[in-house]
Amino acid sequence: MSDRSTGGAGSTGGDRGDGLSGTGGRAPGDKTLTADAVVGRLRSGMTLGIGGWGARRKPMALVRALLRSEVTDLTVVSCGGPDVGLLAAAGRISHLVTPFVTLDSVPLEPHYRAARERGDFTLTEIDEAMFLWGLTAAANRLPFLPVRAGIGSDVMRINPGLRTVTSPYADGEEFVASPALRMDAALVHLNRADRRGNAQYLGPDPYFDDLFCEAADTAYVSCERLVDGFAGAVPQTLLVGRHTVGGVVETPGGAHFTSCVPDHGRDEAFLRMYAATPWDRFAERFLHGDEDDYRSAVAAWHKEQGR
Repeated sequence: MSDRSTGGAGSTGGDRGDGLSGTGGRAPGDKTLTADAVVGRLRSGMTLGIGGWGARRKPMALVRALLRSEVTDLTVVSCGGPDVGLLAAAGRISHLVTPFVTLDSVPLEPHYRAARERGDFTLTEIDEAMFLWGLTAAANRLPFLPVRAGIGSDVMRINPGLRTVTSPYADGEEFVASPALRMDAALVHLNRADRRGNAQYLGPDPYFDDLFCEAADTAYVSCERLVDGFAGAVPQTLLVGRHTVGGVVETPGGAHFTSCVPDHGRDEAFLRMYAATPWDRFAERFLHGDEDDYRSAVAAWHKEQGR
């Protein structure tokens, strides 16, 4: 498990779920679902966490399924990338909590920017360290954690609701009281998962996916491939424990057009087209149907480009 994690894939604790495991002819503990079934458990007005980082390992197939639903009025918590851009452009976000929204090679996500400039949603923009400790506080069911980040910066000015605390010890140091980022549900994408909800990352960075899962009432994992187990796996790669997971979706390429190293890199050509295309045109061509339709549209676009 991750050094940050409060419980990894080897955890033997009880599962978070809705009691559906083992029904419908499935083996006990089998949490496999479709992307649409995951979204069927979400409700308008929820606080939704989305894992990954910028244009890296985003649960994009789940986000696209969310766009096919009627779920809206979401408070979204994310180290934002095209997940935020798509949801913001579609008018599904009422409030966003984030340290940034980027496509990496395109510094500021353009569809997010356009929605923000229109005033489509309210924004809590905080320092990355404050975001980290807000997730950590929520994962440990604490109301806040003290952090030095933000002291003496405009973060305090643009977030007047933030409070400071003073160390009760002799140093008397002042800290920002970074509030817990509790969520109703979280969506993350990992390289491998088993049917019980344990999940593994194989790339260079866990990002905050374990903390998103721990900080939410329940988490849903999409993965590149389902596996029967993790025999021989490096323990540090076993990031997400089944006790936090309510459902698992096998979605090869489910992070597209973001990267999911080592399974696939970022689709840079498609990303740049997305960034340069008006939202209505992009949605009409690529978001008009289900996930198979999306993949067919992407393949057709690449063929047009001679790739």
